[in-house]
Amino acid sequence: MINRILIRIKVLQIVYAYYQKNSTNLNNAEKELTQSLQKSFDLYHYLLLMIGVLTDLEQKRLDALKYKYLTTEEERNPNTRMMDNRFAEQLRKNETLEKFANQYGTLWNDEDAGFIRRLLSEILQSAIYKEYIQSPDTYEADREFWRKVFKVIILENSELPDILEEKNIYWSDDLDIIGTFVLKTIKRFEPENGNKQELLPMFRDEEDHQFAGQLLRRSIMEHEENAALIDKQIKNWDLERIASMDLYIMQIALSEIKNFPSIPINVTLNEYIDLARYYSTPKSGVFINGILDSIVTELKNEGKLFKN
Repeated sequence: MINRILIRIKVLQIVYAYYQKNSTNLNNAEKELTQSLQKSFDLYHYLLLMIGVLTDLEQKRLDALKYKYLTTEEERNPNTRMMDNRFAEQLRKNETLEKFANQYGTLWNDEDAGFIRRLLSEILQSAIYKEYIQSPDTYEADREFWRKVFKVIILENSELPDILEEKNIYWSDDLDIIGTFVLKTIKRFEPENGNKQELLPMFRDEEDHQFAGQLLRRSIMEHEENAALIDKQIKNWDLERIASMDLYIMQIALSEIKNFPSIPINVTLNEYIDLARYYSTPKSGVFINGILDSIVTELKNEGKLFKN
C-alpha cells in the first residue's frame, strides 16, 4: 500500500526535520521514518473505519425518529438503504479491520462528533444519496455508493485535513495518497469474500520496504557530498533566494539517482520535481530540474554514473 511516492514524501519530511533540529542521530531519524510510515498505514484503516462510524450514526438517527412526533411522510417511513448497506456491513465485519479497531480504536472520538454529524448530513443531502436510494437494491449499488461518497464527499471535505493534522502532523499531507488506496480497496471488495476480504498490505513487497530505509540513510550519509555537487551548479545564484527545501529535495534526489540503479533517472527527476511544486515554490520545479540535469551530465562525463 505504501508506495514509493509516499516514501519519498516521508523521507523528505524526516530529512528536513533532521537538519532543522541540527540532529546527528541517524538511528532516531530511522525510527521516526518507521513510525511515520506506520502512521500512514494506520490512516488507511481509520478512513475505512469512518464508513462504519457514519453508518452507526445513521442507525442512531433512524432510531431517534421512533421517539419523535413524526410530521412528514419521510419521517414516518424513512429510507433504510444506507443503514442496511451490505458493503458497509461486510467492511465492518472484516477480520483485518476489526482486529485493527479492537487494538487501536476508530480514531473518531467524541471531539469529532460534530464533524461526523455534518458529514452525514452532507451525504444524506447529496445527489449521490438521492441517486443511490433510487437505484436497484444490489451489493454492487451498495459498494458504488460508498466509493462515490468517499471520493466526492469525504476526500473533498474542507474540515478533514485540519482534523487529521491535529491528530498527526503528517496526516493532512498523506490524505490524497492514502485516499486513493481506500478507493482501490473499496473497488476490490466482493461479497463472496465475506469477512476475509483482503485489505492492502503495508508495503507492496520487501523491495519497497528496503527502499524507504536505504533512501533515508543514503540521503543523510551523503549530505555533504551532495551539497558540494549542488554548490558547484548554483555558484552564480543568489543563495538567499534559493528555498532551503529545494536544496533538501535535490540532495535526496541525488542519493536516489546514485544508489538505486533499477530506477530510471527520468523517473526520479519527475518525482522530485513534483515534490518541489507541492512542498516548495511555484518556480522550484524548473530550477531543480535544471540543476539536477547539469549534475547528472557531469557525473556521467566523469564516469561516476552509468544508468539512463
